Formats: sequence, C-alpha cells, structure tokens
Amino acid sequence: MDRPTPRDVLARRRALIVDGDLDGFADLFAPDGVIELPFAPPGMPVRVEGREAIRAFSSGQATAAMRIEDMWTTSVYETTDPEVLVVELETRAVVTATGAPYQGRSVQVFRIRDGRILLLRDCWNPMGLADALRA
Repeated sequence: MDRPTPRDVLARRRALIVDGDLDGFADLFAPDGVIELPFAPPGMPVRVEGREAIRAFSSGQATAAMRIEDMWTTSVYETTDPEVLVVELETRAVVTATGAPYQGRSVQVFRIRDGRILLLRDCWNPMGLADALRA
C-alpha cells in the first residue's frame, strides 16, 4: 500500500480536527513527533515531544475555551526538501464560555515522512485568541 503524501496527511489532519477526533490527530504523528508553539502564551508549552505527550496535550485543548468549527488552508508552499511544507491556515472557532466567534490565521511548518508528522511548528498570534476570550 502506498504511503500518504504530505498533502494527504494535511487533509486527514483537517478532517480529524474538525470532527473533534483528537486521538486520530495524535495518531498522525510519529512516535517521536514534535509540536512547537514558538509564540505560546504563558501556561502553554512551547514544545510538546512524543506522540503520547501530543495526545495528552491535544486532549487538554479539547476541553479548553475554544471549539474549532472549521479550518482551511489558504496556501501551501513546497520546499526543496520533499518532507517539508509551509502552510498558511485560517481557523474558525467558538469561545465555549460565551459563544463568541473567533477567527485566526497562522503559518505552520510541517515535516512529514512516510505518512507521519515528525514536526508541526505552529506560528499563530496568541493575542488574537486572548482578545476573543476576553470578549
């Protein structure tokens, strides 16, 4: 059976997140996969290492203040390294406590090998999220 391409993995990730299947999302990572959040606000890790740590982190986010309703890729940039993609992404969510809408943009860097995510570096604006939570 052919391995999914990096773009296939991104499409699967979107479907899993929008469906709220965070175990499935974690399963997309290699056992030693990493999520990096370089602009994480206080109280949020800047690095999560290992599939099971990613699973625990993602599950914790599921009960957080936001519920993702949709996310879509606006651009995908391929690099000279076939494992690396740079993605511009928009996310629409709802603040669970108030029902207020939130829409945010991010740039994400992925390293995907043999159908598994080795690295997801998510560069997003935590101030926009903070504003939505205060609304």
